[in-house]
Amino acid sequence: MSTEDLPNNHIPSVMEDPSTLAIAKMYAEAFVGAAQSVGVDAVLEEFESFLVDVLDSNPDFASFFCSSVGNRDDKLKLIERVVAPYGSELFTNFLRVLASKDRLDLLPLILRESKLNHEIRQGKKRVQVTSATELSDEQKERIRQQLSEKLPFDPIIESSVDPSLVGGIVVRVGDTVYDSSVRTRMKQLRERMRQRSLNEIQSGRDRFSHPEGD
Repeated sequence: MSTEDLPNNHIPSVMEDPSTLAIAKMYAEAFVGAAQSVGVDAVLEEFESFLVDVLDSNPDFASFFCSSVGNRDDKLKLIERVVAPYGSELFTNFLRVLASKDRLDLLPLILRESKLNHEIRQGKKRVQVTSATELSDEQKERIRQQLSEKLPFDPIIESSVDPSLVGGIVVRVGDTVYDSSVRTRMKQLRERMRQRSLNEIQSGRDRFSHPEGD
């Protein structure tokens, strides 16, 4: 199950708030750093399992656990009763810290940022590839190989579909966009033709304004 499928017990404005994202990244950095000694993949799997199997499967519990309702002591007691007997020491302690700081509402966002942080530490980075039609696994792998030859990291392809592109693809790497879509090429062609027409019109005006012999 992907991070996008995780339960979301937060209002969108909180999830999208830059300051909230910065806090989540800070906790993710600390979590992944601490997990290096015990195996990051295993701890991330435990983290995701808790969100999916415990919180998502128990909406009432999740609503209380990840909201501002209730006090810290109650949530810490829940962690001792529900998580501590079964969870790893690292993950249990991490939940204790979040509970003590009233940050349990950031769990899904912290998991997402933890995965991204782990990928970066492994020399990987997510790349968004948008196409007019669904890409096959073979096409995705071919694009991944082509990008890996040009980028200083191992790309992880995240694909999406936008029929308005007509054809071609749009690749987004961080804040940089590489657009080779038919839609954009057609737009560029129209702009060049428009510019050429304007130049011809202006050239004609110049000839009439300054007839030969004046």
